[in-house]
Amino acid sequence: MAQKGVQLDGKKICGSDQVAIPSGHSCTALLLLLLLLLLLMMMMLLLPHGTLAGFKYLSDTDPVPFQVEVQNSVVPVPPVTYSTYVVYRGILLGGLKRLMNSTSDFEFTYTEDPNYGPFLQSVNGVAGSTEKHTYWELLVQSPEGQIIRPDVGIGCYIPNANEKIILNFTKW
Repeated sequence: MAQKGVQLDGKKICGSDQVAIPSGHSCTALLLLLLLLLLLMMMMLLLPHGTLAGFKYLSDTDPVPFQVEVQNSVVPVPPVTYSTYVVYRGILLGGLKRLMNSTSDFEFTYTEDPNYGPFLQSVNGVAGSTEKHTYWELLVQSPEGQIIRPDVGIGCYIPNANEKIILNFTKW
């Protein structure tokens, strides 16, 4: 004759005299309730005080700091580095405007292309030129040092904290 109840490691844990189940409830319902409580406790551990395993959720007003480095690969001059920020999920264009409004020795211009969005024209008085085959290249250096060329421009790129945005004047 088969034993009724739920077993764990060969020992009855439900449906025996050792576990009191309220009348009208089945052993399966009790186990589902225990599983649900366990899952809820695990979820609560993941979200104490607005954090998730040490990651702080940023609000829309929290600053995301980054650096902007202006380089010139055409004329050998030392790079110049500035500090600025965007709000959480803010675009690079906003951070560049904030930098220009707060720092007298940084300026830039851009044009608005109807198909491709903002296009960087000049930085600190140095403009790209179709005749001279020069332009401003957007590069991003991660805090770990890896440099990438993003597949979006200044109007769509969203800086991450502590990145270095490199505006590199170069030739094509």
